[in-house]
Amino acid sequence: MAERERATALRRRGSQRRADIQQAALSLFTERGYDATSMREIAEHIGITKAALYYHFDSKEAIILSLFQENMHELDDLLDWAERQPLTPELCSDFLGRWIAHGARQGLRTMRFAVANHAALRTVLPLRQGGPLERVDRAAQLLLGPGAPLHDRLRVRMALLSVPNAVLAARGTEATEDDILAIAAQEATLLVGNLFPAPRLPVREQAPE
Repeated sequence: MAERERATALRRRGSQRRADIQQAALSLFTERGYDATSMREIAEHIGITKAALYYHFDSKEAIILSLFQENMHELDDLLDWAERQPLTPELCSDFLGRWIAHGARQGLRTMRFAVANHAALRTVLPLRQGGPLERVDRAAQLLLGPGAPLHDRLRVRMALLSVPNAVLAARGTEATEDDILAIAAQEATLLVGNLFPAPRLPVREQAPE
């Protein structure tokens, strides 16, 4: 039992170290630029050796790829959950709220990196099937069902892209994550109009005082 608990603790520490590396790299890439940031600087930023960094990731490209893959997996989990539910106005409201919250919580830093490093991103993540736009298409079909008019499909797609739109609009301003989440939800609400109720954002857990 003790060995099993020790192994679990080691996996947990490894998972946390991996997440620390991802977030440190993303912050440095966004602030300094992807090309101008080295693996050594990422290691120094979180106080680990280059050897420890390379244990988890063998390149900057691997760090970025892992972030985007994890983001896509989380969207897939959300889509899979919604597809198991009956299609109702309440589900549409719930789903869109969760989609927006995910974008603001998990995808926001990734999108800020993408805006600041779009040229480098095209090299690291060449356009291919199975990316974010495929998820947007799948989500729009889920929310509207088959045979929806083009006008409605475009409105829903734009609502699903409300967080990236807000991130682009917020560039160079003092907008916080909460500001971006709020304006994205407002934009999505205006776009879906009479199609289904306004997106219902999940309740955010309050940090203990």
